[in-house]
Amino acid sequence: MVGSIIDGKQHAINLRERIKIATDNLISKYGITPGLAVVLVGTDPASEIYVRNKGIQTKEAGMESLEFRLPEDTSEEKLLKNVKDLNENQSVNGILVQFPVPEHMSQQRIIETILPSKDVDGLHPVNSGYLASGLKGMVPCTPQGSALLIKETLGDLSGLHAVVLGRSNLVGKPIAQLLLKENCTVTVCHSRTKNLKEVCLSADILVAAVGIPELVKGDWISPGTTIIDVGINRLDAPEKGPGKTKLVGDVDYNGAIKNASSITPVPGGVGPMTIACLLLNTLIATCEQNNIEFSKLGF
Repeated sequence: MVGSIIDGKQHAINLRERIKIATDNLISKYGITPGLAVVLVGTDPASEIYVRNKGIQTKEAGMESLEFRLPEDTSEEKLLKNVKDLNENQSVNGILVQFPVPEHMSQQRIIETILPSKDVDGLHPVNSGYLASGLKGMVPCTPQGSALLIKETLGDLSGLHAVVLGRSNLVGKPIAQLLLKENCTVTVCHSRTKNLKEVCLSADILVAAVGIPELVKGDWISPGTTIIDVGINRLDAPEKGPGKTKLVGDVDYNGAIKNASSITPVPGGVGPMTIACLLLNTLIATCEQNNIEFSKLGF
């Protein structure tokens, strides 16, 4: 048995096409164009690429893209003032500060400064509380994208055992809440969980988001498991040449695919869905802020 590959790139393309249609409907029916503001502090190469891709895809979806680039030595006070100005800007419907930020800034303070209604990253404690309570709010993009991939792959998730490997506020905790909402039985574990292999073997769905390269081995996977690998780890790849690197997930892909029914690759799995869900959140936020029923956009 060799598992099928869950093509995150194609799923993301399909989602962005639906978002573009809904955005066009919003503009034509209501005269409102969603605006997404992204703030980048410093010149981290990975963040630069990510922000550039966000800008391109935002414009392709028919939305306004605003980018604010601040030098590495920008004070936290100045950044927070920038965020507060964006909170008050009626043409900005979604605000995202690209993380990580420089060490002299508090990531949590930045998150809490963004209005919950414009928090398209879904990290504000108010939105986290809504999600934990089963209420409507902004959902973090990577967990949301992961949940969509699982649902599109399996359909009805009711009664399935989902094992979430990782307990971060960014992925582990929110994906657990989303899967509970789909009537899964959810086990949350982490790198210090005893008998971790046995826990993973019990999964119908395994979401790996622990940040340890290829932690999950092929013999940790029971036949028929659906695997969502959220990990993005860069390792040396001397076989490619001097100084070359490669991206791997938290799952040993070559070993796991022999048992899994389906699996996301790294790269090309969850990653593309993250930006697509950011655009979806921006569209939803725009509707909420203007008292427009999202369902009326034909999404």
